[in-house]
Amino acid sequence: MGINTERDIEANLQIGPTDKGFVRLFIEADGIEIPMDFSPEEAEEIAEEIMAAAAAGRKIGD
Repeated sequence: MGINTERDIEANLQIGPTDKGFVRLFIEADGIEIPMDFSPEEAEEIAEEIMAAAAAGRKIGD
């Protein structure tokens, strides 16, 4: 298993703030719910990593 291993699983992703000031990534798939809370600073780091991965993906797709 790894990041390049494809799966045939459908999942829903929701992202939003919590009432405690955290950022929650909420993943639901096959009846399993995974809430992941991050500080705003951690969420910004994750967003930067997503942007970097998107840029790298664009280069590979060209």
